[in-house]
Amino acid sequence: MSLLNPQSPLARLLDGPIRPGSVAWIGVRAERRQPVIPVALAELEPGNGIRGDHARSRTRQVTLMQVEHLVAIAAHLGRPALDPALLRRNILVSGVNLLALKSRTFRLGTAVLLTTGDCHPCSRMEEVLGPGGYNAVRGLGGITARVLTAGQVRVDDTLDVIANPTLP
Repeated sequence: MSLLNPQSPLARLLDGPIRPGSVAWIGVRAERRQPVIPVALAELEPGNGIRGDHARSRTRQVTLMQVEHLVAIAAHLGRPALDPALLRRNILVSGVNLLALKSRTFRLGTAVLLTTGDCHPCSRMEEVLGPGGYNAVRGLGGITARVLTAGQVRVDDTLDVIANPTLP
C-alpha cells in the first residue's frame, strides 16, 4: 500500500509506463547451496516458484536480476564479466528497470508474477565472488517475486507489466 496520494505528481510518475524487457538467462538449483544450472525453459507454479528449484518462501518464489547490473557488479569486482550463475538468481532480464516493478504484477512468458521485494545479496557472495563480493552486489541484487498464475518462461520471452491487476 502506497502512502502517497494517488493524484500526486510523484504517484503518477511511479505508476507510469514501463518499457517491456526480455529474458536473457534462466537458472535453477535443486537444493540450497548447490550450483545454479542454466536452463532454456522454466515451469512456474503458484506457491512453489520454478519447478525443480529449491523451496522458497511465499514471497520469494522467483528471483530476478538485470543484465545491466551484472555488468556493473563485474566492474565493481575488477572483472571483465561474470557468469550469471554465480549470483544465484533465477532469471536474468534485459531492457527493464526491475525496481520500477515494485508492487506491480507482470507477465513473464506465459506466467504472471507479483513483485514482493528487493533481492539483497547474501554472505555467499563473499564465497563465490571473493572479498568485496557482498558490497559489489549491494543495491544491484534485483527483485523477488511470487507466482500468481502458472506458466512457462523461455530465454528471449518478454517481461510486460500488467496494468491495473486484480490481486488474489
